[in-house]
Amino acid sequence: MEKILNYIDGILVEPLEKKYLDNINPSRGKVYSLIPDSNEKDVALAISAAAKAHPMWSQSSVEVRSSFLKKLSVAIENNLEQLALAETIDNGKPITTSRQVDIPRSKLNFEFFADCLLRFHGEVFETQNNASNKVSYSPLGVVACISPWNLPLYLFTWKIAPALAAGNTVVAKPSEVTPMTAYLLSKLCIEIGLPPGVLNIVHGTGSGVGTPLVTAREIKAVSFTGSTVTGRAIAQATAGSFKKLSLEMGGKNPNIIFSDCDFDKALETTVRSSFANQGQICLCGSRIFIEKSLYSKFRDALVEKTKCLRMGDPLEANTEQGALVSKAHMNKILSYLDLAKKDGGKILTGGSRANMTGDIKEGYFVLPTLIEGLNFDHELNQEEIFGPVATLIPFNDENELLDMANSTRFGLSASIWSQDLNKASRIANKLDSGIVWINTWMVRDLRTPFGGMKESGVGREGGFEALKFFSETKNICISTEIK
Repeated sequence: MEKILNYIDGILVEPLEKKYLDNINPSRGKVYSLIPDSNEKDVALAISAAAKAHPMWSQSSVEVRSSFLKKLSVAIENNLEQLALAETIDNGKPITTSRQVDIPRSKLNFEFFADCLLRFHGEVFETQNNASNKVSYSPLGVVACISPWNLPLYLFTWKIAPALAAGNTVVAKPSEVTPMTAYLLSKLCIEIGLPPGVLNIVHGTGSGVGTPLVTAREIKAVSFTGSTVTGRAIAQATAGSFKKLSLEMGGKNPNIIFSDCDFDKALETTVRSSFANQGQICLCGSRIFIEKSLYSKFRDALVEKTKCLRMGDPLEANTEQGALVSKAHMNKILSYLDLAKKDGGKILTGGSRANMTGDIKEGYFVLPTLIEGLNFDHELNQEEIFGPVATLIPFNDENELLDMANSTRFGLSASIWSQDLNKASRIANKLDSGIVWINTWMVRDLRTPFGGMKESGVGREGGFEALKFFSETKNICISTEIK
């Protein structure tokens, strides 16, 4: 059985105490590899390697750093099929999603920041009192990047790329639930000759690796994507040290359907925004608000579309719905479905574990589920379920809609469907959401700021926002008056 290894100081190494965790294929429900159960000693080694490499990497030219990022981008492209297969086996998502979304976006992350870096430079401001202000950006030092299990390589590279581009050295922790593509990335780093210590990858649990990593004195910044619970713990653990924090956390996103929408486009996209990646995307629209005059028609059409989603072996090209990431996560989602039934919610379709056969009969599959009849303030409409579950809620007017849509403690994203762009823009400006799509969903420009409001996040990622986060900002004011 394959053992995943840590990547420290340019080489692949076992955890110091030789302890491992089971890595389970979620579509089969079986162990297929082993993950390092690393601890604070492994973290300390990685931080030491990163600190040793920092002077060289931080003083290298932007052209040198950019060239290494581009080499990694090319390496990912050259190994796309291997990485896609590994992602699907490790995560349970359909192979077409891995091939068309996750791995291409991982490649693009390195490519984008390699180019972005070449345009990232300080500003100069001339003042009226014979002075010139020059703003400069310099690397922070050793930084921590912690990524989640839902888009493993996609979000891992989204953090690592700008951190390295800005001249920092990195100690990264991928999710222990889906570690395989981060391990394969470490092999690509060796293949392209990335200098030792520039990037270090330590596998393990949150308590074993995450806590000692974020609290280490040498770590100057922490970039984290994951649950609000874990993000809050990181914020509390690091509060006294005043490290820079970027926290991209949970969402309970409204998908708003007005009666004047483009019906077919709204319907097709709502199926996708509800159930893409089995609903395991922080941007999924899990609360579907439908204007009352359109409610019955849209509901019935949505139910029929949802029933047609093809659930099956993630390795088959025609599968649209794969497995959930773990047994524990599946059971969490099933508990929410039990609660919905108990509290009078009507299951329109789905509502249970799927009965699979053959090789995947023990896999962690839950049917795509639509529920109506729960109040907007019910737990299912307030808490992030993070699975193939969406609720339907009718609304009468804009004021009622906004009260319900903004009622949660989250504020990551929202979608609005209306052909009245004035109305859609008016609603967008009043929503507590860091990202709002009008008549579309999941259209991403990597130059734009990404992040949420309220308990959905602290800070923004993407473009220059990410490069600035991973940099120390300095202003130098020079008097230009000559006597």
